[in-house]
Amino acid sequence: MQEKKINEKVNVLKKEILGVIIIAFASFLIFVVNQTGQIGIVGDWIKIFLVAIFGKGMYVLPFVIMLMGVLQLLNILIYSEKKQIIAISGLFLCILMIIAIRDCTVQNFFPLDKSIVEVFKISIDYNQLVILGGGLLGNITSYRFIKLLGITGTYILISAFILVFTIIFTNQSLISFFKIIINFIKKTVNTIYNFIYIEVENDEDLAEENKKKIKKEKHKPSVEESDAQNQNIQIFDYNSDHPEVRTLQNKSITQLKIEDIKVTKDIEEEKQPVKKEFEIKPKEEVEISNTKENKLDDIKIVDNSHDFKSNPVVEYKLPDISLLNNPKQKTMNVKEDLKREAEKLIETLQSFNIQCNITQISKGPSITRYELQPAPGIKVSRITSLQNDIALNLATSDIRIEAPIPGKSAVGIEVPNKEKTDVLFKSLVDSREFKELKSKIPFALGKDIAGKNIVGSIEKMPHLLVAGATGSGKSVCINSLIMSILYKARPDEVKLILIDPKVVELNIYNGIPHLLIPVVTDPRKASNALNWAVSEMTTRYKIFAQNSVRDIFSFNDKMLKENRLEEKMPQIVIIIDELADLMQVAPGEVEECITRIAQLARACGIHLVIATQRPSVDVITGTIKANIPSRIAFAVSSYIDSRTILDASGAEKLLGKGDMLYHPMGMPKPIRIQGTFISDDEIKRVVEQIVEQKIQQKVNNINAEIEKAPAANEKVDDLLEQVIELVVEEGQASASYLQRRFSIGYNRAARLIDALEERGIISGYEGSKPRKVLITKEELEEMKE
Repeated sequence: MQEKKINEKVNVLKKEILGVIIIAFASFLIFVVNQTGQIGIVGDWIKIFLVAIFGKGMYVLPFVIMLMGVLQLLNILIYSEKKQIIAISGLFLCILMIIAIRDCTVQNFFPLDKSIVEVFKISIDYNQLVILGGGLLGNITSYRFIKLLGITGTYILISAFILVFTIIFTNQSLISFFKIIINFIKKTVNTIYNFIYIEVENDEDLAEENKKKIKKEKHKPSVEESDAQNQNIQIFDYNSDHPEVRTLQNKSITQLKIEDIKVTKDIEEEKQPVKKEFEIKPKEEVEISNTKENKLDDIKIVDNSHDFKSNPVVEYKLPDISLLNNPKQKTMNVKEDLKREAEKLIETLQSFNIQCNITQISKGPSITRYELQPAPGIKVSRITSLQNDIALNLATSDIRIEAPIPGKSAVGIEVPNKEKTDVLFKSLVDSREFKELKSKIPFALGKDIAGKNIVGSIEKMPHLLVAGATGSGKSVCINSLIMSILYKARPDEVKLILIDPKVVELNIYNGIPHLLIPVVTDPRKASNALNWAVSEMTTRYKIFAQNSVRDIFSFNDKMLKENRLEEKMPQIVIIIDELADLMQVAPGEVEECITRIAQLARACGIHLVIATQRPSVDVITGTIKANIPSRIAFAVSSYIDSRTILDASGAEKLLGKGDMLYHPMGMPKPIRIQGTFISDDEIKRVVEQIVEQKIQQKVNNINAEIEKAPAANEKVDDLLEQVIELVVEEGQASASYLQRRFSIGYNRAARLIDALEERGIISGYEGSKPRKVLITKEELEEMKE
């Protein structure tokens, strides 16, 4: 390692010495070509040689040589010295050809009728310099091209050569070069426009203040404050949909090798409410049918697929975006703060003998990421091991290091912002990304570190696991997902099954036509709902096979072409707000249903979203995690929980309150996002507008089936029918009575009593009082029939 450093230092010194020699020689040539006397014998011979070879180009040659010397001295010839030297030489030759053609054209003379030997003799004649200004090199080169292509064709060819050599020299494409010029023009125009607009606005404010001065004196804003405001607006004037990259330059940072720091600032722009209403034209009337009567024999889930087929919704309107709160625009001058933090970061790393450059600074809603490019030979592990030291010097609670950043040869150091900016739901729904998304089950997640809107599709996930500690933003994330669907899909396009064992989280959505059944709050009924989803999945696949289609989209397209609109199927999204409560009641059954749905339900349009605040291995089992590829991790207490969710650490470093790591299917690493925020008042306003439309939906018996149906894998006791007949005949029921009559243990007898109670045969537990038999022999015979 030490030998390598010594060799690098020697190479740098050699280049500097060579650069000094080249610059000195170029300076001597400038003196020679501009003097007629006192240049000595060597100077005379050099001048004659330069005139003969380069003609008037001898005045350009010293500056070309000096340019090469400066590049060599500053060690800028980095990517390919040979290519850049060839490019400079080619550009110089093009200049010689232009001089030769121009001078000969002005004099109306060019020896096209002479041979190349005669042209050579004319070129080396000192007195012919005025006529043939390109010298031997320029004249002979341009002579052949003019004979072949003419003067105009030669000019076109020279222009092409100039562009090619410029590309080789700069190692940049022409498109990027033109983009830089266009962006510069746009920035200049915007700066001038903003300056004029602010001046006019300030003049109007001053006029109003002068009018009010007659009644009451008020304090005028100082000139320094106005200048500061203008400066803030000019620095962070973003007129595009995405935050713009700007370059900060500071002498103190330049001394610390922070070169061309790019700052990406996230500013939420105030947008006018979208007044456009999405109207769905009526297609057919919706028929309302009565539910069937529940009988004792109907204990299995039947085929209910025809009870909620996608019927056209009459005049349904998507919620108005004006119901959501407007994002507040904050303009803060963070330029100096970012410079100071960058300086501290570089000083901290240099104190541990780590040389690096900061290439970009991205300021997001909650964190700022500093992108470091380590010097050659610096191991990434040396930077990651200094996590606590960096946090100490930056005076922050905790930092997160991403090494390396996906797609970049840089290390990202994520530092929490002193002032956090909320990402409101309206800014995502009103964004171009959300409006252009074709999916009917979108998900407005939030903004990434650079301030870019992140909008996903549940179809592509196709199932999602959300986990995090209490208060980390998990419930707000679920609400954002539901609201995203409500702002995109009609009730006939998407149906929801909401399972909320905590009772208070999702009850606000009761009454919306998108719900397939009312919000499920009983964990036992939740397992029945999952079993119904498995049955519905099986039924849909049978229908697909009969119609020779592979997925729900192909099936719906076929129904549309065949004008069988009433048979179209909606997509179903099952949202479980707390998986831990379900796993406590029926772990085996819930795990089996979730696994089957996650494995098979994507093609039939059924998707799972599972949330839990207890990301332990007994809740998120290996089988569940293996079949749910997309995950969202909020702040957790330990790296063990983070590994349970993401199979990697990092979630324990999150800040909470919507700070998340989003790992969709197909991404190599999770990305950090500040989740969107939506308040209860906004949800209430949107739900009220949807419910007020009073959309009539076809009544189905799915809810009744879920209420009455036992679990799909529940084993019915062989003695149940005999016990029912005995209890009805004898008119009494107790566990001890069943033990004596059937010679069974107490546990089995107690289970049989519970089964009788669930089926409505006997009354519930009333302490010391005996249970009552609720049906007669005649009613039992009717049920059997």
